[in-house]
Amino acid sequence: MNITVTGASGKTGRAVVQDLLAHGHEVRAVDVAGTPGDRGELADLGAPLLRADLTDFGDTVDALTGVDAVVHLAAIPAPGFVTDARTFTANTAMNSNVFLAAAKLGVGRVVWTSSETTLGFPFGTAAPPRYLPVDEDHYPHPTSAYALSKVVGETLAEHISAWSGILIIGLRLSNVHDDADYPKIPSYWADPLTRVFNLWGYVDVRDVAQACRRALLAEVTGAPSYVIAARDTLMDRPSAELAAEVFPEVRARRPLDGHESLLSSEKARDELGYVPLYSWRDVLGTPLT
Repeated sequence: MNITVTGASGKTGRAVVQDLLAHGHEVRAVDVAGTPGDRGELADLGAPLLRADLTDFGDTVDALTGVDAVVHLAAIPAPGFVTDARTFTANTAMNSNVFLAAAKLGVGRVVWTSSETTLGFPFGTAAPPRYLPVDEDHYPHPTSAYALSKVVGETLAEHISAWSGILIIGLRLSNVHDDADYPKIPSYWADPLTRVFNLWGYVDVRDVAQACRRALLAEVTGAPSYVIAARDTLMDRPSAELAAEVFPEVRARRPLDGHESLLSSEKARDELGYVPLYSWRDVLGTPLT
């Protein structure tokens, strides 16, 4: 396919571009930033770079014209980068412009990054999850302007998909890590509250790329959304032990196995074929049990 990837110069965007190119797709890299090479390509990736501001509808239409599908990663990526009002307004504008432009142009499919924060994060002892492992049924429970922008994005996707017939798939990504992030992980182990906000979750950037590629091909309809996480937590202690210590009142829907993630990607496995392949344990040499 010929695919536009927005937010292409970021950590996740670069991994997605590399993965799609490696699997034979043509990629138009779109971002407000990024360094073009001698041929106007995103430096060292070999994908043509188009500078575009997706908060502008005209720019968005240009960015999506002539492609078969879109992987929409562009966003203010987390709470606290800018003001709450700017976070909500910018993310909502980018999402609505991409979805509406795709509908207007007849682009068949949009895969976009929603967020684990739509499920209720940040969690803590004063604000625990309703049950473990957390899955899609925990949605929606936004507790920040950032999370609210993603919930609004999912609502926009549902209605625009319904009236236009295009497929809009949301990926509720856990905290994205790559090999450069993994050496920090042992510093989290002394105090489980350090990373409790997202139930000690993460996802490898290469698994995000895999999830995007699978979502581009999956036989689904409408505007479904999926939790995308690693198969394990960031912690060195078993998940059942962590849950019992930090969330003693929270019921587990089933026995927790070893270091398994407390963010369930089972729906993504069943409907997209997503199975996480990468773990920080492979990098730091700590076996997964």
